[in-house]
Amino acid sequence: MDPVNVSVIYYSATGTVHALAQAVAEGAEKAGATVRLRKVAETAPDAAISANPAWVEHRAATADVAEATHDDLAWADAVLFGTPSRFGNPASQLRAFIDTTGPLWFAGKIAGKVFSAFTASNTAHGGQESTILALSNTFYHWGGIIVPPGYTDPIQFQSGNPYGTSHVANDGAPGEVALQAARHQARRVVDTTAALKAGRAAA
Repeated sequence: MDPVNVSVIYYSATGTVHALAQAVAEGAEKAGATVRLRKVAETAPDAAISANPAWVEHRAATADVAEATHDDLAWADAVLFGTPSRFGNPASQLRAFIDTTGPLWFAGKIAGKVFSAFTASNTAHGGQESTILALSNTFYHWGGIIVPPGYTDPIQFQSGNPYGTSHVANDGAPGEVALQAARHQARRVVDTTAALKAGRAAA
């Protein structure tokens, strides 16, 4: 059977979600998947970006990361979306990308794929679970198969979020617990997708 194709599509302003996305991509690759790491287009005005040195620095540091396109969704067997939490919801930059996917949905090119999500917020209990649940609403409409990490690995009892990997950005860069949780989430997605793909091939 062909390898599982995984797209990791994320938005990150200052690098926290980017670090999680890299760990997700690493976990998926180690699980045997072919991986595309993609950021969504920045829609914030330059004035807002330039007012935050960390935002400016991160944008320059990730200039070589390709931007997500509809092909990255159509190509993938599984997609993991990453976003900061904005008032308990996904960032507008990620939503802007998702809101362009109507033609793919209408053509049936998203239904049946596996989806999962990860996030970060500035504070503990800062909307992490509701942000992932908000993304799940889109996955329902797409006819997607949602695969959360659950409590399926000892690391999940340390990270504490069965909905998806999350991190409190005010604590600094993601530490090893969050990164291990991200890798585990990716492995679970790949393993589930591989089983689904094998079952469909045998049907």
